[in-house]
Amino acid sequence: MPYMLLIVEPIGQREARGVEDGKVAYQQMLDFTEELKRAGVLMASSSLATAAARLQQPPGIAPRVLDGPFGEAKEMIGGFFLLDVKTRDEAVAIAADCPAAEWCTIEVRELGPCFA
Repeated sequence: MPYMLLIVEPIGQREARGVEDGKVAYQQMLDFTEELKRAGVLMASSSLATAAARLQQPPGIAPRVLDGPFGEAKEMIGGFFLLDVKTRDEAVAIAADCPAAEWCTIEVRELGPCFA
């Protein structure tokens, strides 16, 4: 069953951490990624850049693209892990082992249809 772990981090945290501490944190995440690969549960993962764009396209209106960063936002999705595990509990247990849980919120979401 596919689950996504969304790494939800405060905006500005990366810059405030500094280069050396940032490298240490990033290496921890790379090591965690390798553990998930060895366990055979990792489908995909990636860090996400801070720059963003939002698209709005109400019916009958031309698309509107808003470039970020978004001042009203207090957090951002900093990355993700896509897992193939049997249960939600297994996904939550993996999230608890993620190094980013020390400095971020890990949101666990099952993949599924919008309407069943």
